[in-house]
Amino acid sequence: MNDAVSAPVLQVVGQRPIRPDGADKVTGRANFGADLRLPGMLTGRVLRSPHAHARILSIDASAARALPGVKAVVTAADFPEPGNQAVDAGEGAATLRALSENCMARGKALYVGHAVAAVAATSPEIAEAALALIAVRYEPLPHVIDVEAAMAPDAPLLHDDLFTKGVTPRPTAPSNIAEKIMLGRGDAAAAMAGAEVVVSGRYVTAPVHQGYLEPHACVASAGADGQCQVWVSTQGHFAVRAMCAGLLGIELRDIRVTPAEIGGGFGGKTTVYLEPVALALSRQCGRPVRMVMTRAEVFEASGPTSGCVIEARLGANADGRVIAAELVLKYQAGAFPGSPVGAGCMAALACYDIEHVAITGFDVVSNRAKVAAYRAPGAPMAALAVESCLDELSLRLGIDPIELRIRNAVRPGAKAVYGATFREIAFIETLEAIRNHPHYRAPLGPDQARGVACGFWFNIGGESSAAVHVDEAGGVTVVSGNPDIGGSRASMAMMAAETLGVPIARVRAIVADTSAIGFSATTGGSRVTFATGMAVVQAAGKVVDDLRRRAGLIWECPLDQVQWQGGQAVCTDPSKTVKPLTLAEIAGRSARTGGPIAAHASLTAQGAGPGFAVHLCDIALDRETGRPTVVRYTAAQDVGRAIHPSYVEGQIQGGVAQGVGWALNEAYLYDDAGRLLNPGFLDYRMPVASDLPMIDTVLVESAPNKRHPYGAKGVGEAPIVPPLPAVACALSRLVGHRLTELPLSPPVLLQALDQPGAAG
Repeated sequence: MNDAVSAPVLQVVGQRPIRPDGADKVTGRANFGADLRLPGMLTGRVLRSPHAHARILSIDASAARALPGVKAVVTAADFPEPGNQAVDAGEGAATLRALSENCMARGKALYVGHAVAAVAATSPEIAEAALALIAVRYEPLPHVIDVEAAMAPDAPLLHDDLFTKGVTPRPTAPSNIAEKIMLGRGDAAAAMAGAEVVVSGRYVTAPVHQGYLEPHACVASAGADGQCQVWVSTQGHFAVRAMCAGLLGIELRDIRVTPAEIGGGFGGKTTVYLEPVALALSRQCGRPVRMVMTRAEVFEASGPTSGCVIEARLGANADGRVIAAELVLKYQAGAFPGSPVGAGCMAALACYDIEHVAITGFDVVSNRAKVAAYRAPGAPMAALAVESCLDELSLRLGIDPIELRIRNAVRPGAKAVYGATFREIAFIETLEAIRNHPHYRAPLGPDQARGVACGFWFNIGGESSAAVHVDEAGGVTVVSGNPDIGGSRASMAMMAAETLGVPIARVRAIVADTSAIGFSATTGGSRVTFATGMAVVQAAGKVVDDLRRRAGLIWECPLDQVQWQGGQAVCTDPSKTVKPLTLAEIAGRSARTGGPIAAHASLTAQGAGPGFAVHLCDIALDRETGRPTVVRYTAAQDVGRAIHPSYVEGQIQGGVAQGVGWALNEAYLYDDAGRLLNPGFLDYRMPVASDLPMIDTVLVESAPNKRHPYGAKGVGEAPIVPPLPAVACALSRLVGHRLTELPLSPPVLLQALDQPGAAG
């Protein structure tokens, strides 16, 4: 649904040019995190805790240091004593102490896989042998895995100095509850008591991993002059620089970080694990160190998203108008505070205009790897609870599920519970796009059901820098500071080409290291096309102004009588008869008109438009095996204006695929000792091509973002939010009662079919 809007006719934006990095990717020429080779490079390996919770009594690395070929060994003692100051740890906040202790255990190991020491050696075999020679004495301690068990007053404490924030008066006893968050308006309890119908449920999700194909990998090299370089697969190389500097006591100016190509991130590569360790090893021995996680290490020691328990109640009138909502969200943070429960609380009801709301959230530590961001952090779990309750409400009241949502949907001018006032949004239009889609009217087959669900993500702006250079032949290079994880090279080049009025084939986009471009915040939160795109357009606009000035010099014409039209300068002075000058012609004379043509822009982008998504899922169930099969899926989204529609469609399809896996198969499974039972793709079941149908997409472009020069909104986060409830609602309708715990794997569905009252 590409709705017409009043806007200039665009020549490049909205088209579908070929991916600029595609050839290198498909031919294997692209360099990823583990591909760099430097002279004298060593192999780094990490020794990890076998215990879920244990006090570290001593570490004796003398035998490892004495092994021929071992050049460096580090433990927490080789890192500066960290402070408690807050740091930007990718897409979430953390303290420097927590970040340091997650990279290298200090005092206690808090989960199986927690790093306790690391070595650098001349070969992988020697490095592995050295790890076996490090003697660590542990005192095992009781551990806790599940979120509600960790909240219990008698639960084993992970941190003796962790006191619950957000509680008045401040608690005097430590707790595993790191923070309590409360949002609301009106009087939810009183409104709930007066509601004509009330639905409620307790919803449970397991931790799931982002599942990127490329494991964490980096190369670090510390020079004799104190200058350090890091090459890394990351979503934010400026963040890597800052975190390494803070953890190792190095000046920012002494660290240069170069982003490699990235084989997936989805939020999971917004923080550091190996990078400070590799740099510490390199500083100790003076040689480059390469470190790559195994797949098991990725699962055991890098952040999944939170598992959670959510209690939800909605109260409504008989006409379907929801008048009250009460939510309690309990999110696992892993070993250190910082779950996305705050975002979950904010996003949970953002799609709906409800007068009386009470939301309580808990950030809870437990003996698991510290969580990391995963597309729309915190929102998919909250949507499972809210959308499932809405589905139950539609069944009880006999109201079409889309109609029910339209009656409660936020509109432009509505104020969210978390305080924002929505402006250019097209949530109603997105709901109507699904209601009017042929899929919504298509008949269902036997043992099939249909689920509808909505999702929201804020999208963000933030700090970005970009530069635009014109070479002497008229070619254009766009330089940005954001790793390309979803097609941003193409979108940056397209916006520059549109602004300059030149064909996209004349523009190249590159991602620069931290020394070659101004600061840029992490690639995450669906910010890059919006925020860095604004910087690109501003830089390109400065180039256009300079081109006009230079054309005026050539023509001896006042600047106000030079216009830039269709990629060329046009003189509007009626007294002059001159031909337009193309960009290439002006560039060819640049030495005589002021020198090289280039411009830079840095900004903090404001006004990112939120994203709304509505998904429709048809699912079949084999009642003998319990196997669910997604047979049809349609996803509509308010995208503002799609800069490169193919990439937007791909983002939506990718989010659906990940969300369906989350709903049906994926989960971290632990034994009684707190060991992860499925740390690999064989046992951690992600969707493959045969598990999914072709995912249809509908791009709703009726509300372009007025604060972006080409109307862009972020699109990468919202698509993962609705699949959890869409799948769960469809299967709940199939089995005849509400399914509240994910994943909905065949054993779970067989058990549901065996319950009294299940649909036959």
